Amino acid sequence: MPAERRLGDGARLALTTLTILPMRAGRIDRGTAGTAMALAPAVGALLGVPLAGVLLLLDTVTAPLVAAGITVAAGALLTRGLHLDGLADTVDALGSYRRGPAALEIMKKPDVGPFGVVALVLVLLVQAAALAELAGRSRPAVFAAVVTATAAGRLGVALACRRGVPAARPEGLGALVAGTIGPVALLAGTAAVAVPAVAAVPERPWQGPLAVLVALAVAAGLLRHVVRRLGGITGDVLGATVELVTTLVYLGLALSG
Repeated sequence: MPAERRLGDGARLALTTLTILPMRAGRIDRGTAGTAMALAPAVGALLGVPLAGVLLLLDTVTAPLVAAGITVAAGALLTRGLHLDGLADTVDALGSYRRGPAALEIMKKPDVGPFGVVALVLVLLVQAAALAELAGRSRPAVFAAVVTATAAGRLGVALACRRGVPAARPEGLGALVAGTIGPVALLAGTAAVAVPAVAAVPERPWQGPLAVLVALAVAAGLLRHVVRRLGGITGDVLGATVELVTTLVYLGLALSG
């Protein structure tokens, strides 16, 4: 497949997988999936632009916590809530203390268990509280912080799809994307996310990149645990990784003020 076509098909797959944008799918194979996962941080940055706009606009007309809560809700809307659903399913499976197929069966259930509910509440509360704290800073710093966190969350997807991490099932999104990201693409994505991270805390330019690296390190540890418990990654695990990394980066940026 020509490189231009693979890039176009990968971009469409990344956008339709990670956002609500309705786009006609092109060719879908592991090569295209790898391109899509490599482009995931760029999609996250693109998603962060309207979210930053929502936060900055609402912060001028309402309380910071209200503006932050609506921004978090907008993020869920623009992603169909799929990442939050993946977080709940993954935490329910891990909280069951079951392994392998038994844990995967829990993830397939349509209901949300107590572990999943607690995880959702905590993540949404921390994100809203962190955004409320960030809203009081300069407009360029707020914009950079939101773009950084949303891009870093999708960089977590690339981390989960790196070579050596297997899929938990022989079918599904996890099987399509597992092991498709090489070290060069992962390093390039990390470097790209570090650029807006520097501007997120201008008085301490090292703080933003450090928050991103710490969040990725925590996600890597969780992924190792998930592989031991489930046998590999699934689409739900990818969603959980997005929410975990995004939340940790927001928290790291908020605590730096």
